[in-house]
Amino acid sequence: MTTATRRRVHPAWWVAAVTFLALVGAAAFRAVPGVLIEPLQAEFGWSTSTISAAVGLNMALYGLTAPFAAALMERFGIRRVVVAALLVVAVGSGLTVFMTAPWQLVLCWGLLVGLGTGSMAMSLVATVTGRWFVARRGLVSGVLTAGGAAGQLVFLPVVATVSAAHGWRPAALGTTAAALAVVPLVAWWLRDRPSDLGAVPYGGTADDEPPRTTGNAARTALAGLALAARTRVFWLLAAGFAICGATTNGLVQPHFIPAAHDHGMPVTTAASLLALVGLFDIAGTIASGWLTDRVDPRLLLLAYYSLRGLSLFLLPPLFGSDLQASMIAFIVFYGLDWVATVPPTLALCRQHFGARAPVVFGWVFASHQLGSAAAAYSAGVVRDVTGSYDGAWYGAALLCLVAAGLSVAIRRGRPAAAPAVQEAAATDAVVQG
Repeated sequence: MTTATRRRVHPAWWVAAVTFLALVGAAAFRAVPGVLIEPLQAEFGWSTSTISAAVGLNMALYGLTAPFAAALMERFGIRRVVVAALLVVAVGSGLTVFMTAPWQLVLCWGLLVGLGTGSMAMSLVATVTGRWFVARRGLVSGVLTAGGAAGQLVFLPVVATVSAAHGWRPAALGTTAAALAVVPLVAWWLRDRPSDLGAVPYGGTADDEPPRTTGNAARTALAGLALAARTRVFWLLAAGFAICGATTNGLVQPHFIPAAHDHGMPVTTAASLLALVGLFDIAGTIASGWLTDRVDPRLLLLAYYSLRGLSLFLLPPLFGSDLQASMIAFIVFYGLDWVATVPPTLALCRQHFGARAPVVFGWVFASHQLGSAAAAYSAGVVRDVTGSYDGAWYGAALLCLVAAGLSVAIRRGRPAAAPAVQEAAATDAVVQG
């Protein structure tokens, strides 16, 4: 009997638990922009579009960093990359209390926090599930994704309450503390590979552990993009995921609170509604992971995007100074659907790109965040120009229908290009190992 089989709890579950906490800790700062837009406007007189530009840069870097982070994890290990990323997030968050000009907002919120959180984005989920799990991959990817997404939203009421009582600076410092609190746990408990503990991936054998690579991280990331870009499925996944980002992180997360306040709803009430989105997101994403292990991922994406588009069409009339049952119903549904798209998208990446899936998914996720950045900025412009967010909600609803069509256009099964991708990955591992 092996060491792994004698353990009551497989070490993969401990790694997943620490990864979950790291994603929640990093997500703390990502709860800040939506709550602090109005306090920053009141203190500095900055426009919504100016603040949205910093948020947009954050979201773009959050995505563009992901594929390189996946390659860095291959080269230097998960633990080192995650610890460094948490420290960068803490520094970026802490420095905001000293800012007095828009460029400093862009530096702290946009550059530093974008790079730090991007290093722990969905590439971390893909790497951990790819190395540590064979069975239950869909379920685990759903749980980890829910941790990152829900963490952004669950912190909202806390940030809003602290900001209202003590100002925005203590709220920003609180998120710095949240990121730092996770560092010791990651340094002590997170391990890079099952073989480091004399174990095998959960539900698999030693042969299921991906080979180690020692090549240049940037080259690995760019090679993954070059191979994936030759396939039709990559562009369909990337385009659909860009719309996913535009209609969640880019639009609803930073702009729901200001939009609700435009209609007379208190900021703390609106923040609590987004926190409720986070709670239901946990259930929705875990359920999506469970379904991904059993249902065609393309059909799941068709359902998720179609229903999301319908809900956005119905949203504008629901805003008001009083909280109605119809708004609660929207919040519950949007929470269930928030990042339910991640497990089936990741499953399609594994299905079509094999060993390259973590890096390729990093690039697909980059498109998600580019969509987020575009929506974050453009929604701010729509608000400044028209005096209302309505145009942004309706435009996002139409985009969701486009994403639904792109999802069903993905071919079933493994395309002809996939073996070449897997062969290239194996060749790289041999040459670099």
